[in-house]
Amino acid sequence: MPAPAPSSGTRATRRGAVRRPARCLAAGLLLLAVAGCGASGSPPARGPQPGRLPHYAVDRDFSLPTSPTWRSAHRDGKLTIGVKEDQPGMGEKNPATGAYSGFDIEIARMTAASLGFDPDRQITYRAIASANRETALQNGQIDYYVGTYTINEGRKKLVGFAGPYYIAGQRLLVRRDEKQLTGPDEMAGRKVCSAVGSTPLQRIQADYPGADAVAYDSYAICVDNLLNHQVDAVTTDDTILLGYAAKDPAHLKVVGRAFSEEPYGIGVPRQDRALARALDRALVARERNGDWKRAYDVTLGLSGRPAPRPPRVDPALTR
Repeated sequence: MPAPAPSSGTRATRRGAVRRPARCLAAGLLLLAVAGCGASGSPPARGPQPGRLPHYAVDRDFSLPTSPTWRSAHRDGKLTIGVKEDQPGMGEKNPATGAYSGFDIEIARMTAASLGFDPDRQITYRAIASANRETALQNGQIDYYVGTYTINEGRKKLVGFAGPYYIAGQRLLVRRDEKQLTGPDEMAGRKVCSAVGSTPLQRIQADYPGADAVAYDSYAICVDNLLNHQVDAVTTDDTILLGYAAKDPAHLKVVGRAFSEEPYGIGVPRQDRALARALDRALVARERNGDWKRAYDVTLGLSGRPAPRPPRVDPALTR
């Protein structure tokens, strides 16, 4: 999904109203307590612990000489993979240790192993903002990109894709004790928060005018306000919402049907179809041997939502 764009301010934009520079966002989110919420009595950070993460067997005999991207990475002895660093459950960087975690990170690790690279020693992660993904792939700054990257017609003109490896959809995050707000049809008269300039915010404003749309600079501020009873729901891709629910399952839950479809793919240089096909084969193999589900269970699965059936890769993307 697109990155939030700056806004000059509208009726729905209430930026800065809940700025708390002296404290972290809601303790329930625990965006890594050691980085600024390490006060005595803070609850322990939730989420997958390193010892629980899956191990991915490396294909030591793999070779892909028809891919210029793979040849260059093989010569350098490492892959440079573009990711997100601010999405709990999908792609998040621990500011204290520099370690990355989340479902997208696991997809990056398992596919790297299938391409013959040790995911613990031969990956360099590079955080790339949504607006810069195509440029990073076109300029060779990264070998491929794994970061809630929706496959759509406009992007296919600029980059190539493998996958999809997950079908996301816009949903609602609410407090655990919420009984009435169970989906988009109950949003009338309720304060629904999303990020400034985001596609989910625009969809709420256009398709659900009865909702009281509220916008902040980030989803983290939206969730802080949800926990503080300042808004009634947060809306964006369910993967992002599941990550927040996994951080604080005692107080947050994802509800309702999806009211959009977002097929996440692995972005590759547009002309490197050999790499895209190899990544497709890796995704299929990792689904069959259970690695895909294991990756989901220790990341997004911590929200309490069972793993969905993985989507079939689309061979039309690599023709």
